Amino acid sequence: MTLAIFDLDNTLIAGDSDHRWGEFLCATGRADREHFKQQNDAFYRDYQAGALDIHAYLAFALSPIAGRHIDEVAQWQAEFMADWVEPILLPAAFELIEKHRAAGDALLIITATNTAVTRPIAARLGIKSLIGCEAEIIDDHYTGGTVGTPSYREGKVERLEQWLQQRTENREGAWFYSDSHNDLPLLRQVDHPVAVDPDDTLRAEASANGWPIISLRG
Repeated sequence: MTLAIFDLDNTLIAGDSDHRWGEFLCATGRADREHFKQQNDAFYRDYQAGALDIHAYLAFALSPIAGRHIDEVAQWQAEFMADWVEPILLPAAFELIEKHRAAGDALLIITATNTAVTRPIAARLGIKSLIGCEAEIIDDHYTGGTVGTPSYREGKVERLEQWLQQRTENREGAWFYSDSHNDLPLLRQVDHPVAVDPDDTLRAEASANGWPIISLRG
């Protein structure tokens, strides 16, 4: 079975769910509107520049849910999905997913965004398999920590290999769709790398290597 791997943010959705989650927390008074927003924006600039300290960012991003029960966070997730994610869903992304599903491919989202944010989005997109920065839960409460290797840059390759060890699929003939130069380590590992509405660095790399460049934004 061929593997179809998708990045999430700015690939299958028209925005960055991690950054928007921070904006949502500020807008709803669940995080400090000034201090948290400034840090959130600064981390996002670091990500765009390929200079993100993923461990520092995860500690920051997960701090608002630290100690909170999963049911409380589920209410936040539902509100976030309705007001902040639904408006940035892309019809063409659903079509691409269904194209691979109809071909019998195994579908996987792999993202650097934490699973507290991305698990409901993956479900909305109809993809059961998700690799993200795993938000730690103990006794039904988020700890604010993470489990395992963050799925960021080279960490995506490592996490994918760990995932494949427990599956019947392999990377032979695999597709990977991404918008970001941060995903070049994994894009270079698959047989079918595809740049989706790419940043300038990834666009240049894709052009140099003859990789397809597509848009899901119309």
